[in-house]
Amino acid sequence: MAKKILLIRFSSIGDIVLTSPIIRCLKRQLADVEVHVLTHSNNKNLFDANPYIDKLFVFDGSFKTLLPLLKAENYAHIVDLHKNIRSLRVKFSLGKPSTSFPKLNVQKYLLVRSKIDKMPRLHIVDRYFEAVKKLGVENDWQGLDYFIPEHKQLDIKANYPVAARGYYAVVVGGKHKTKIFPAEQLIKTAGQLKKPLLLLGGPDDYGRAQMIYEAFPENSVNLCGKLDLHQSASVIRQSDAVLTNDTGLMHIAAALRRPIVSVWGNTVPQFGMYPYMPSQDHLSKIIEIKGLSCRPCSKIGFEKCPKGHFKCMMDIDPAEVARKMNGF
Repeated sequence: MAKKILLIRFSSIGDIVLTSPIIRCLKRQLADVEVHVLTHSNNKNLFDANPYIDKLFVFDGSFKTLLPLLKAENYAHIVDLHKNIRSLRVKFSLGKPSTSFPKLNVQKYLLVRSKIDKMPRLHIVDRYFEAVKKLGVENDWQGLDYFIPEHKQLDIKANYPVAARGYYAVVVGGKHKTKIFPAEQLIKTAGQLKKPLLLLGGPDDYGRAQMIYEAFPENSVNLCGKLDLHQSASVIRQSDAVLTNDTGLMHIAAALRRPIVSVWGNTVPQFGMYPYMPSQDHLSKIIEIKGLSCRPCSKIGFEKCPKGHFKCMMDIDPAEVARKMNGF
């Protein structure tokens, strides 16, 4: 009988994509193993096409029916890559051997509050591998995975003729405003880019993207709120390069091995969540304002700049962004 391993990661998009090397290595490196995953129901689609997952469980806000289903699987081991109250409850209820990873909350707190940098120079993916070291699983250095279902693949040439000869994918959105390159900065950047732009984001990002589209109506397409995540990934996969904020689509771009220029505001790469592209790190260009005394002001983000000046984004030189994009 196959040994069953449960991997837990409830959210969010980027964090889930960053677990993909662990899932792949568990499946490839362990003999006769079933890899099961527990995630939030909102993120089920991120795992649907993953060939390394044998069974997917979703948390819909209640453990009442979920925990009995998990107990019936009789897991040999639990890999906790979320490490919160919910994952702790699952582990306690199942009573099986488990491992987790160093979350480094103290080090993050010191960096945010006191600007004391005690963060190890390790990507979070490398920290995730600490959770499976006991199982004999090692990093294969093949980077991230992202699987787009066939029916979600877009025909760019047919749908967006302006981009038929090549284009840049531009991620205009993000969950937190202080992690988003402002529209006025993007417009200055766009005016110096050599290729058409396909603008990506959710419904809340439509207005920001529309400002860019109206500045360059013959050289851009506003797709914000019009595509689902897999379709957005398809746009990224076929692009010549990706301009992005520190957000989930940045990690999807890394998984799809696209050249990336990432613009960083209130967060910093030292947190260990920059584009993960081992052996292809030349494809990742990071732009940030170093030495700013108030940065990082949060490990996540805010609705607006706590200081009111937003220098971490407004002081970025659009010409530098454009140069790095045009250099790919």
